[in-house]
Amino acid sequence: MSDTILETRGLTKEFLGFLAVQNVNLSIRRGSIHGLIGPNGAGKTTCFNLLTKFLQPTRGTIIYDGRDITNTKPAEVARLGLVRSFQISAVFPHLSVLENVRLALQRARGASFDFWRSDSTLKQYDARARELLEDVGLTEYAALQAGQLPYGRKRALEIATTLALEPVMMLLDEPTAGMTSDDVDRIVTLIKRVSVGRTVLLVEHNLKVVEGLCDRITVLARGEVLAEGDYASVSRNPDVQAAYLGTDPASVGVPESALNV
Repeated sequence: MSDTILETRGLTKEFLGFLAVQNVNLSIRRGSIHGLIGPNGAGKTTCFNLLTKFLQPTRGTIIYDGRDITNTKPAEVARLGLVRSFQISAVFPHLSVLENVRLALQRARGASFDFWRSDSTLKQYDARARELLEDVGLTEYAALQAGQLPYGRKRALEIATTLALEPVMMLLDEPTAGMTSDDVDRIVTLIKRVSVGRTVLLVEHNLKVVEGLCDRITVLARGEVLAEGDYASVSRNPDVQAAYLGTDPASVGVPESALNV
């Protein structure tokens, strides 16, 4: 089994002459937490959409777990164990928290139209759903309508439904966006816990979160890879500092610690 679980070669996406992602080469080590960072408009979410096949690349190759998935459909990619979350919280607001997770577990039935099934048929998934809710700290909210959850708890619910799909690799798109500091700490702890035995690729703007979570970081700017390495080396890179601060930090006396925000 290769140490590399996900690799891209020359990954490029063009929109009507605009290169949103340009010749990106990624190599994600199996079992790691890998950060994908960069200023607004760097191409991070476009990269996620290419990797999970919500967008088709203009050119380039995507290799996942030794298999070329460049032309694979999104549902098939998810069935292979490459599962993502989205920037915008996506839950079924009028279903209970438990029912949201149970719905993801029903994938194992391999059948459509489960909304016609009796509730007793679907209760076989309740025990596993409750285990997942316990994993993400939502046991006490099981009966609550998902739409009534605070924002940070909704993000935890999304992670629970992602785990229900039994991912080998999780792609988390800005999991702490818009959260209070308490919620951020809770989600960071949760990601550390659920990453055990899995690979995580993480897009995140909060660089303290990136520093605390990620084994390796790739920095994008204007759709291209600007730098790669651990947090210490990337944060000292003058090109990275210039991309985030909009100028050469040395020329205006801005310390490296300015990136730690």
